[in-house]
Amino acid sequence: MKYNYHVPLSTYTRHSQYTPTYQTSSYYSPSQYSASYSSYSAAAKYTPSAHYTPTRYTSTYRSTYVPSYSKGSRYTARPKEPEQSPAPVIPVAPVRRTVHFPNDIVFQDIVRRGDLEQIGRFMRARKVRVDTLFHSGMAALHEAVLTGNLEVVKLLVKYGADVHQRDEDGWTPLHMACSDGYPEIASYLLTMGASTEVENESGEKPVDLIDPDCQELAKLFEAGCV
Repeated sequence: MKYNYHVPLSTYTRHSQYTPTYQTSSYYSPSQYSASYSSYSAAAKYTPSAHYTPTRYTSTYRSTYVPSYSKGSRYTARPKEPEQSPAPVIPVAPVRRTVHFPNDIVFQDIVRRGDLEQIGRFMRARKVRVDTLFHSGMAALHEAVLTGNLEVVKLLVKYGADVHQRDEDGWTPLHMACSDGYPEIASYLLTMGASTEVENESGEKPVDLIDPDCQELAKLFEAGCV
Protein backbone atom coordinates (compact mmCIF):
# COMPACT_ATOMS: atom_id res chain seq x y z
CA MET A 1 0.00 0.00 0.00
CA LYS A 2 1.84 2.95 -1.25
CA TYR A 3 -0.55 5.80 -0.21
CA ASN A 4 -2.77 6.30 2.74
CA TYR A 5 -6.27 7.19 1.57
CA HIS A 6 -7.51 8.11 5.00
CA VAL A 7 -5.74 11.48 4.96
CA PRO A 8 -8.29 14.35 5.03
CA LEU A 9 -9.19 15.76 1.67
CA SER A 10 -8.26 19.26 2.77
CA THR A 11 -4.65 18.25 2.82
CA TYR A 12 -4.61 17.78 -0.95
CA THR A 13 -6.56 20.98 -1.91
CA ARG A 14 -4.79 23.85 -3.50
CA HIS A 15 -4.49 27.30 -1.96
CA SER A 16 -7.48 29.59 -2.19
CA GLN A 17 -5.44 32.27 -3.97
CA TYR A 18 -6.14 30.78 -7.37
CA THR A 19 -9.84 31.31 -7.68
CA PRO A 20 -11.14 31.74 -11.23
CA THR A 21 -13.65 34.52 -11.87
CA TYR A 22 -16.33 34.07 -14.42
CA GLN A 23 -17.00 37.34 -16.15
CA THR A 24 -19.59 37.98 -18.72
CA SER A 25 -18.74 38.13 -22.40
CA SER A 26 -18.90 41.88 -22.50
CA TYR A 27 -15.86 42.23 -20.33
CA TYR A 28 -13.91 39.51 -22.01
CA SER A 29 -10.70 40.62 -23.58
CA PRO A 30 -7.66 38.54 -24.47
CA SER A 31 -5.48 40.86 -22.53
CA GLN A 32 -7.11 40.08 -19.25
CA TYR A 33 -6.41 36.36 -19.45
CA SER A 34 -3.05 36.36 -20.95
CA ALA A 35 -0.80 33.68 -19.65
CA SER A 36 1.15 35.12 -16.86
CA TYR A 37 3.33 32.80 -14.92
CA SER A 38 4.85 35.37 -12.71
CA SER A 39 2.23 35.10 -9.93
CA TYR A 40 1.14 31.48 -10.51
CA SER A 41 4.41 29.73 -11.07
CA ALA A 42 4.37 25.98 -10.66
CA ALA A 43 7.22 26.17 -8.22
CA ALA A 44 5.52 28.59 -5.85
CA LYS A 45 1.76 27.92 -6.00
CA TYR A 46 1.50 24.27 -6.91
CA THR A 47 4.07 22.67 -4.77
CA PRO A 48 2.78 19.82 -2.58
CA SER A 49 1.62 20.77 0.86
CA ALA A 50 4.00 20.53 3.76
CA HIS A 51 1.71 17.90 5.30
CA TYR A 52 2.27 15.54 2.40
CA THR A 53 5.82 14.35 2.71
CA PRO A 54 7.24 11.06 1.38
CA THR A 55 8.54 10.16 4.85
CA ARG A 56 5.04 10.25 6.35
CA TYR A 57 3.49 7.97 3.78
CA THR A 58 6.38 5.61 3.33
CA SER A 59 5.24 1.99 3.18
CA THR A 60 6.26 -0.04 6.23
CA TYR A 61 4.97 -3.48 5.22
CA ARG A 62 8.28 -4.57 3.73
CA SER A 63 10.10 -4.37 7.04
CA THR A 64 7.40 -5.98 9.24
CA TYR A 65 5.87 -8.64 7.01
CA VAL A 66 7.94 -11.76 6.86
CA PRO A 67 6.57 -14.85 5.14
CA SER A 68 6.01 -17.71 7.56
CA TYR A 69 6.81 -20.43 5.09
CA SER A 70 9.62 -21.39 2.81
CA LYS A 71 9.34 -23.40 -0.34
CA GLY A 72 12.22 -25.57 0.64
CA SER A 73 11.02 -26.74 4.07
CA ARG A 74 7.23 -26.74 4.35
CA TYR A 75 6.13 -27.34 0.79
CA THR A 76 8.77 -29.81 -0.26
CA ALA A 77 7.22 -32.65 -2.20
CA ARG A 78 7.78 -36.06 -0.61
CA PRO A 79 7.43 -39.39 -2.33
CA LYS A 80 4.30 -41.28 -1.31
CA GLU A 81 5.09 -44.23 0.87
CA PRO A 82 3.56 -47.55 -0.16
CA GLU A 83 0.66 -48.68 2.01
CA GLN A 84 1.52 -51.57 4.26
CA SER A 85 -0.97 -54.27 5.04
CA PRO A 86 -1.72 -54.67 8.76
CA ALA A 87 0.10 -57.43 10.56
CA PRO A 88 -1.98 -60.55 11.10
CA VAL A 89 -3.53 -60.88 14.53
CA ILE A 90 -2.34 -64.04 16.22
CA PRO A 91 -4.79 -65.28 18.83
CA VAL A 92 -3.24 -65.82 22.20
CA ALA A 93 -4.60 -68.50 24.45
CA PRO A 94 -5.60 -67.28 27.90
CA VAL A 95 -3.25 -68.14 30.68
CA ARG A 96 -4.56 -70.97 32.75
CA ARG A 97 -4.09 -70.65 36.43
CA THR A 98 -3.18 -73.85 38.17
CA VAL A 99 -4.03 -74.41 41.80
CA HIS A 100 -1.95 -76.92 43.70
CA PHE A 101 -3.72 -78.68 46.55
CA PRO A 102 -2.00 -80.71 49.23
CA ASN A 103 -1.68 -84.41 48.54
CA ASP A 104 -4.02 -85.41 51.36
CA ILE A 105 -6.85 -83.27 49.93
CA VAL A 106 -6.30 -84.71 46.47
CA PHE A 107 -6.20 -88.23 47.87
CA GLN A 108 -9.42 -87.67 49.81
CA ASP A 109 -11.15 -86.59 46.61
CA ILE A 110 -9.83 -89.62 44.77
CA VAL A 111 -11.17 -91.94 47.46
CA ARG A 112 -14.59 -90.30 47.36
CA ARG A 113 -14.72 -90.67 43.57
CA GLY A 114 -13.65 -94.32 43.83
CA ASP A 115 -10.74 -94.02 41.39
CA LEU A 116 -8.93 -97.28 42.08
CA GLU A 117 -6.09 -96.58 39.67
CA GLN A 118 -5.25 -93.20 41.22
CA ILE A 119 -5.46 -94.66 44.72
CA GLY A 120 -2.94 -97.31 43.74
CA ARG A 121 -0.59 -94.66 42.29
CA PHE A 122 -0.74 -92.56 45.45
CA MET A 123 -0.08 -95.60 47.61
CA ARG A 124 2.82 -96.89 45.53
CA ALA A 125 4.39 -93.42 45.27
CA ARG A 126 3.80 -92.92 49.02
CA LYS A 127 2.50 -89.41 48.43
CA VAL A 128 0.24 -89.71 51.45
CA ARG A 129 -0.13 -91.99 54.48
CA VAL A 130 -3.17 -94.20 54.42
CA ASP A 131 -3.93 -93.51 58.10
CA THR A 132 -3.84 -89.69 57.69
CA LEU A 133 -6.85 -87.89 59.11
CA PHE A 134 -8.29 -85.44 56.62
CA HIS A 135 -9.83 -82.07 57.44
CA SER A 136 -13.16 -83.86 57.67
CA GLY A 137 -11.83 -85.64 60.77
CA MET A 138 -11.85 -89.06 59.08
CA ALA A 139 -9.23 -91.27 57.46
CA ALA A 140 -9.33 -92.70 53.96
CA LEU A 141 -10.99 -95.93 55.10
CA HIS A 142 -13.83 -94.02 56.78
CA GLU A 143 -14.35 -92.01 53.56
CA ALA A 144 -14.47 -95.20 51.52
CA VAL A 145 -17.09 -96.77 53.82
CA LEU A 146 -19.31 -93.71 53.60
CA THR A 147 -19.31 -93.93 49.77
CA GLY A 148 -20.43 -97.57 49.99
CA ASN A 149 -17.67 -98.68 47.59
CA LEU A 150 -16.51 -102.09 48.76
CA GLU A 151 -13.71 -102.29 46.20
CA VAL A 152 -12.11 -99.11 47.51
CA VAL A 153 -12.37 -100.46 51.09
CA LYS A 154 -10.61 -103.67 50.08
CA LEU A 155 -7.89 -101.76 48.21
CA LEU A 156 -7.17 -99.50 51.18
CA VAL A 157 -7.02 -102.45 53.56
CA LYS A 158 -4.65 -104.10 51.12
CA TYR A 159 -2.33 -101.07 51.33
CA GLY A 160 -2.34 -101.17 55.13
CA ALA A 161 -5.47 -99.30 56.29
CA ASP A 162 -6.34 -100.21 59.89
CA VAL A 163 -9.87 -101.54 60.39
CA HIS A 164 -9.71 -100.40 64.03
CA GLN A 165 -8.75 -96.77 63.26
CA ARG A 166 -10.97 -94.18 64.89
CA ASP A 167 -12.02 -90.82 63.55
CA GLU A 168 -12.16 -87.64 65.62
CA ASP A 169 -15.42 -88.80 67.25
CA GLY A 170 -14.14 -92.29 68.07
CA TRP A 171 -16.01 -94.00 65.25
CA THR A 172 -14.45 -97.05 63.57
CA PRO A 173 -15.19 -98.03 59.98
CA LEU A 174 -17.55 -100.70 61.35
CA HIS A 175 -19.52 -98.06 63.20
CA MET A 176 -20.07 -96.23 59.93
CA ALA A 177 -20.97 -99.36 57.97
CA CYS A 178 -23.66 -100.23 60.54
CA SER A 179 -24.96 -96.68 60.82
CA ASP A 180 -25.25 -96.11 57.05
CA GLY A 181 -26.63 -99.59 56.26
CA TYR A 182 -23.85 -101.30 54.30
CA PRO A 183 -24.06 -104.99 55.25
CA GLU A 184 -21.50 -106.14 52.66
CA ILE A 185 -18.86 -103.71 53.92
CA ALA A 186 -19.66 -104.58 57.55
CA SER A 187 -19.29 -108.28 56.75
CA TYR A 188 -15.93 -107.69 55.06
CA LEU A 189 -14.65 -105.63 58.01
CA LEU A 190 -15.72 -108.36 60.41
CA THR A 191 -13.83 -110.94 58.39
CA MET A 192 -10.76 -108.64 58.57
CA GLY A 193 -10.97 -108.68 62.37
CA ALA A 194 -12.97 -105.53 63.14
CA SER A 195 -14.15 -105.46 66.76
CA THR A 196 -17.84 -105.28 67.61
CA GLU A 197 -17.22 -104.15 71.18
CA VAL A 198 -15.47 -100.86 70.46
CA GLU A 199 -17.42 -97.85 71.66
CA ASN A 200 -17.32 -94.35 70.26
CA GLU A 201 -17.15 -91.19 72.37
CA SER A 202 -20.90 -91.42 72.93
CA GLY A 203 -20.55 -94.96 74.35
CA GLU A 204 -22.17 -96.60 71.32
CA LYS A 205 -21.14 -99.93 69.82
CA PRO A 206 -21.55 -100.70 66.10
CA VAL A 207 -24.61 -102.84 66.78
CA ASP A 208 -26.28 -99.92 68.55
CA LEU A 209 -26.23 -97.90 65.34
CA ILE A 210 -28.01 -100.47 63.14
CA ASP A 211 -31.32 -99.38 61.68
CA PRO A 212 -34.05 -101.89 62.69
CA ASP A 213 -35.33 -101.90 59.13
CA CYS A 214 -31.96 -103.21 57.86
CA GLN A 215 -32.59 -106.92 58.31
CA GLU A 216 -29.29 -108.00 56.78
CA LEU A 217 -27.24 -106.15 59.38
CA ALA A 218 -29.55 -107.30 62.16
CA LYS A 219 -29.08 -110.94 61.18
CA LEU A 220 -25.31 -110.37 60.89
CA PHE A 221 -25.12 -109.26 64.52
CA GLU A 222 -27.44 -111.90 65.95
CA ALA A 223 -26.07 -114.05 68.72
CA GLY A 224 -23.71 -116.62 67.37
CA CYS A 225 -23.33 -114.99 63.98
CA VAL A 226 -20.47 -112.69 64.91
